[in-house]
Amino acid sequence: MTADRSPDNAGRWFARAPKSDPAVVTAPARPGRRTKELVSQLRPGDIAVIDHEDLDPVAARSLLAAGVVGVVNAASFVSGRYPNRGPLVLAEAGVALLDGVGSAVLDEVVDGEPLTLAGTHLLRGDDRLASGHRQTVSSLGDAVDAARGSMGEALEEFAENTLAYLRREQHLLTDELDMPPLRTSMMGRQVLVVVRGVDYRDDLQVLRRSGYLAEMRPVLIGVDGGADALLEMGHRPDLIVGDFDSVSEAALRSGAELVVHAYRGGDAPGAARLDDMGLAYHRFEAEGTSEDIAMLMAHELGAELIVAVGTHSSMADFLDKGRAGMASTFLVRMKVGGILVDAKGVSRLYRHRVHKRDLAMLVLAALFTLAIIVWVSEPIRLIIRGYRLTF
Repeated sequence: MTADRSPDNAGRWFARAPKSDPAVVTAPARPGRRTKELVSQLRPGDIAVIDHEDLDPVAARSLLAAGVVGVVNAASFVSGRYPNRGPLVLAEAGVALLDGVGSAVLDEVVDGEPLTLAGTHLLRGDDRLASGHRQTVSSLGDAVDAARGSMGEALEEFAENTLAYLRREQHLLTDELDMPPLRTSMMGRQVLVVVRGVDYRDDLQVLRRSGYLAEMRPVLIGVDGGADALLEMGHRPDLIVGDFDSVSEAALRSGAELVVHAYRGGDAPGAARLDDMGLAYHRFEAEGTSEDIAMLMAHELGAELIVAVGTHSSMADFLDKGRAGMASTFLVRMKVGGILVDAKGVSRLYRHRVHKRDLAMLVLAALFTLAIIVWVSEPIRLIIRGYRLTF
């Protein structure tokens, strides 16, 4: 039985037959301060020990895909700043959840040691290692409902930050950008920008089933972890853009061109990792997010169409990522909006099908070709005459 938690007509969350988490879980524990880095180290049946306030849906799904049976959070799964539904993904799947245990627990836990999550306590044998709040589908749903009341304040703060940054980042809309000398040509081609956002796997699968990827063969740009999403589907990215904190070594060594997102002043956090790996890369200096500069590059280099997978566009998306505003994204969308479409829209518009008219023309062309062959081939005409004389 699986959980089914949906909003009613008033927007409140209610549960139908939720899958209850076990009261006691004993399993190897894996600590990590950055959830997206810890995910690659997790094994099915582990307890993840994290420090991630307002756990976002993408991180929650990554933990679930890793097969965790419990998650202990030093911070709060839902702080109340906005209705963050990420933890519900885990709770609905029956994963045991404990939060608010304090950041000291990450220094106490030894990687791989067996720990027990019992009620509101995290135990090492019979010793209490930490205590917090046991979260369930019901308690998290109540927290999400309560957070809706604070949306007005969060929206006002978000809007103010966005307006303040608009003044600082307006050059994204007006300035000529210094493009890196890429070998990948985008002139007159369609470009697929893949970000590890909500529903990115589903959107990629839909694009593949529709025939879009096979027939249009767009330039493939992976934004950090989006490169791994492409590799998982059997597609090598042409370009990887980002600060490279959540992309695998396999993706970096796949042969794709690498573009490090550098900020104003030259700070490029991802350059050190690539230097250590001995990989060649380009720098692109601009404000904003890595997905913003991926779209800017495609636009400036002459892309005919930019198709976006998993990109962030709502206030909740940006709050999930810990960003206080979306000025750069707003400006970039204004600049590239004429050629930018969401993958969901492309999958609905693009259908691989054979039209009856095209099929009829193909059959007529084949018959015409056969008639010509018969007309000019003396052996075939002799066979036909002999056949007619026999009957």
